[in-house]
Amino acid sequence: MSPREHVKSQPYAGSAPLGAAAARRTRRLSASAVVAGAAVVVCLAGTASAHAAEGAGPVARGGAATATVHSPAAATTVVTEGQVKEAAPGGTLLYPSVTSCLTVTVHLRSGGAVGAHASLFQVPGELRSDQVLERVKALVGTREVASVDVRGAVGAWHPTYFTKAIESYGEGEEVPVPQGQDFAGLTAAVARGLGVPTDAVTVTDVPDGDQVVEVRRY
Repeated sequence: MSPREHVKSQPYAGSAPLGAAAARRTRRLSASAVVAGAAVVVCLAGTASAHAAEGAGPVARGGAATATVHSPAAATTVVTEGQVKEAAPGGTLLYPSVTSCLTVTVHLRSGGAVGAHASLFQVPGELRSDQVLERVKALVGTREVASVDVRGAVGAWHPTYFTKAIESYGEGEEVPVPQGQDFAGLTAAVARGLGVPTDAVTVTDVPDGDQVVEVRRY
């Protein structure tokens, strides 16, 4: 055998190690690809879970979603001098700056109230004192009255002011002047004007200032 043939027929000594190394490298790459693919799957799953959690809102420790309920604030009905208004159940009636006035609050058996701010002297554009009770009665209608609260400057009012306002007296006519605090007379006048029993009416003398009345729900 010639030296050249001997060289051709001699297998390359490094071919086997190279083949084994290539195989090992291929296996490492395949394993890396599997690991990377698994990581992508886990990442995508985690992202989807995060988005689902964002859409679901706050979650309690037990895993149940919690909901926040906001209760609307109770409405305040402001009744100024010479006005009559109705307040919804659970609300508040506000009579501002009650000095020489009387307020009349009719609490309804079904809930809610009708409030009147009676003024000794008529405010332009508003009701006179002899028109207030009639308006209250009309607003109450056929609904049952639970109670009536009259509060304010009791000593400044003559019971007849609810039937004939000071402005109604003509020249030369004598305007009645209250003689002290006539609780019984005012109770009778309001009960008669509203068509309710006298024992449903309470008259209270209170200092000057704002009056705030909580309206019954039922």
